[in-house]
Amino acid sequence: MKPEEIAAGEIAAGPSVLVVDDEPVIRTSIAERMRAEGFDVRTADTGPDALDRHRESVPDVVILDLMLPGIDGLEVCRQMQAHTPTPVLMLTARSEETDLVIGLGVGADDYLAKPFSMRELVARTRALLRRAERYPSPDVTPAGADVAAFGDLRIDHSARQVAVADAAVHLTRTEFDLLATLARHPGAVLSRGQLLETVWGWADAGETRTVDSHIRSLRQKVGAHRIRTVHGVGYALDARPDATART
Repeated sequence: MKPEEIAAGEIAAGPSVLVVDDEPVIRTSIAERMRAEGFDVRTADTGPDALDRHRESVPDVVILDLMLPGIDGLEVCRQMQAHTPTPVLMLTARSEETDLVIGLGVGADDYLAKPFSMRELVARTRALLRRAERYPSPDVTPAGADVAAFGDLRIDHSARQVAVADAAVHLTRTEFDLLATLARHPGAVLSRGQLLETVWGWADAGETRTVDSHIRSLRQKVGAHRIRTVHGVGYALDARPDATART
């Protein structure tokens, strides 16, 4: 057990979080802040260690660095989601859009670029938890109670399932919420600010890239032609079954 972890036998104060970062200063700082916010904190400093901790006791949320020794954060995230789907906030020092979209594609729900403020880290972590608590597991939710179809795209809001041409599409919790929000207003253009506030639970004019990255990942999974960009404004779900690809 690392120094920044809670003492043996200490009673957990709140939601559990697994903090994964190979830089001791960053890992310790995050752990201390999350503990001060009432979280039950566990830590890991390598990819294999993170997977072991996740299997031992699945946390409510994972704060995961992209660059890790042993196994990188992308593979760690993929294996975690294959074992037990868990909300993941990915930390990255990279700014390339491709890296961010890959991270979202393997199961990360959100990302935060370094350097970041602890206040924003806590806010985004709590937003992930709120979304996880807002919807029951699909295993106990009746399917078909609230279904929308747009051509061969089928969205079951109750079961939180998506299919394209009768083939199931795996979406992260955030990707589903984003698609569902657009589907609730077919054809209508929703601004990035509206999407941030509705899906992420917060609004920040300087964080529109978060929306753009998730939209790009979502397009790769359900088809780029289904989500229309209105430059300088936002996005809309094209409800026409014969919609053609747009950028």
